[in-house]
Amino acid sequence: MAYKLISLDKIPSTQNYAQDLIARGGGADHIAIVAKVQTAGRGRYRRNWVSPSGNLYASFIFKSGDRNPLLSYSVAVAIAETILSFGVVPTIKWPNDILIDGKKVSGTLIEYAGDFVVIGIGINIKSNPRNLNYETARLNKYTKTTSDEVLARLMKSLDIWMKRDFAQVRERWLDMSAHIDKQVIYRGKAAEFMGLNDDGAMILRNGSEYFFVFGDELS
Repeated sequence: MAYKLISLDKIPSTQNYAQDLIARGGGADHIAIVAKVQTAGRGRYRRNWVSPSGNLYASFIFKSGDRNPLLSYSVAVAIAETILSFGVVPTIKWPNDILIDGKKVSGTLIEYAGDFVVIGIGINIKSNPRNLNYETARLNKYTKTTSDEVLARLMKSLDIWMKRDFAQVRERWLDMSAHIDKQVIYRGKAAEFMGLNDDGAMILRNGSEYFFVFGDELS
């Protein structure tokens, strides 16, 4: 299905623009809102997303029924496959941050509004912030491309992976996982990341104890 593209020079947030569009009755399936610059970009937990010119800042509106806790995996794989298509090998950090050489290159924010889901995606292409409490990467350090080319491939990849069943998505997500079979820190305690169950929960192991985790964050 073709996307309706709304391309803007400078706005506070593509995510807010999408939410406002839906609130005004303008929501529809397959709308892509893209901005060259955001002045108030935001990520998960309302964290600021640094948004200078040259990177990709996009929010996608899709028709949606109930909230889908598995959607973040499909989106993560779609972004990772997009980056891989440029010959750059990424990994996925729970649940949907994309890393290159262990450094964050992309983040995702998924929000629901009425009958729609809004998927906000930021990908560092020409620049990456350096004043954060984690390391970041930019795509153009590894390959030369533009935000338009990344967007075109990303839209195709989203259409592919959002239609796949979870078994396929989970297999690919685990192939690209930065955590699988490694020690992680969850709520201040060390555990081993064993995989995902059928409901999308993390499977963590601490000694002989296994437990399942939804949401939250790992380090």
